[in-house]
Amino acid sequence: MLAIIKTGGKQYLVSPGQKIKIEKIEKKEGEEIVFDEVLLLEKGKKLEIGTPLVKEAKVIGKVLKHAKGKKTIVFKYKPKTRYKVKKGHRQPFTEVEILKIETK
Repeated sequence: MLAIIKTGGKQYLVSPGQKIKIEKIEKKEGEEIVFDEVLLLEKGKKLEIGTPLVKEAKVIGKVLKHAKGKKTIVFKYKPKTRYKVKKGHRQPFTEVEILKIETK
């Protein structure tokens, strides 16, 4: 069973038992989270495409941890003006384990 969910402005292809890293959400570690925005659902050979969402479908996951990603270096430079700026950025994320996909 597969589903495509939308969260944090991005889309993810998920299946039960899979661990995904999504944009940071305000849930505590160990809590369950329900993704209501299911765009596509595949059960066996049956494919259900939402217009825009699949009705009465939801994906249930469990928050495993909150962390920061690898450091990204942002370097700005303008020639002949003695301008250069170097900054680092670490994007926060939430790791979620997909428990089950429910439909009616």
